[in-house]
Amino acid sequence: MTLATVLAACSPDTPATPDATTASSSDVMTDPSAELQLRFLEATPGDVITLPAGVFNFERSLTLNVDNVTLRGAGMDETILSFKDQITGGEGLLVNASNFTIEDIGIEDSRGDALKIARGDNIVIRRVRTEWTNGPDTNNGAYGIYPVQTQHTLIEDSVAIAASDAGIYVGQSQNVIVRGNRAEYNVAGIEIENTIGADVYDNDAVNNTGGILIFNMPNLPVEGHTTRVYNNRVHQNNTDNFAPPGTAVASVPAGSGIIINSNDKVEIFDNDIGHNKTANVLISSYFSAGYSEREMAEAFDPYPETIYIYNNTFTEGGNAPGRAELDMLRQALFGDEGSFPDVVWDGVTHPERNDMTYAICVDNGDTSVLNIDAANNNTNPRVDMSAHTCQHSKLAAVTLPAGLTAE
Repeated sequence: MTLATVLAACSPDTPATPDATTASSSDVMTDPSAELQLRFLEATPGDVITLPAGVFNFERSLTLNVDNVTLRGAGMDETILSFKDQITGGEGLLVNASNFTIEDIGIEDSRGDALKIARGDNIVIRRVRTEWTNGPDTNNGAYGIYPVQTQHTLIEDSVAIAASDAGIYVGQSQNVIVRGNRAEYNVAGIEIENTIGADVYDNDAVNNTGGILIFNMPNLPVEGHTTRVYNNRVHQNNTDNFAPPGTAVASVPAGSGIIINSNDKVEIFDNDIGHNKTANVLISSYFSAGYSEREMAEAFDPYPETIYIYNNTFTEGGNAPGRAELDMLRQALFGDEGSFPDVVWDGVTHPERNDMTYAICVDNGDTSVLNIDAANNNTNPRVDMSAHTCQHSKLAAVTLPAGLTAE
């Protein structure tokens, strides 16, 4: 058995986001259902587009391709863009632009991703709610809040519910802050994938299949590293996996708190992590991730290395793993009523990287690590802290331009 069964700053000197006080045009739209797409087409840099309270229905995706625009509603539960009757388009709202701010808006029931922002610089997503109102369902869209290939991105005080992949997903990006958000009833609550420089803090990731995922996929050109996950509450992520078969997250077992897969330089500290029935923290290589058939980029590093776990509060995890094979292992090692340790690792390492520079260091009281020895078909699963009693240098905080973090 392998963990396939487990998982079957460089900042600009000046602010660049638009501001209501400097916008070239600001108006309150009376009928967004009829007017919003046209308003996007006619937008000019500096515009602030203000939407009133109400539920506004759309049959087609909305697209914005103009830089330096703010889209503002009356509140994430007051201004709602509903795509329940959507008949065409891959997203609810698609933005291909830089210096974009969206705030105080709800986006519901899109056919595909709710909010996708592609290839932009200086992105602010603030108090935005994405939700599929029918609850967890394989037919829901993949991603709720979805910036990809962006730089300098802030996602704060937002809510993501019932995405069939990730509620909040940041992919192939650089310099990212994800803070103060709530992600629940998604397959992955918050996912940082192939991203360089991310701070994930003060979030609430509950009732997902997996709470917070730090992944590197093998077939993407950007290899992620340097992520800090701290001050989060990651509890009860025991929702059955409802991802479409074949997707990367389809192999995430229900009951996963934080998962690190094939990613390097990850710090997990000061979190409150508990009641995740498979394990509170899972660490695995590409070889155990359940998608090893995917093409691997030439420079891809499949091993999770330089991981530092400290000062977290762990509560009652690993007592009922979401995969039968894992539960058998739990019972064999710890008895019918026993639990996995708070950290479970596939034990797969680079054959030539044996020094502590690459180690999984755990400095977290009596927290222990279970090595399931996946490389040898679980011949010698063991708890041996001698390989993990160490410390790494702490990572620097992500820095964003002041104009992004100030309202």
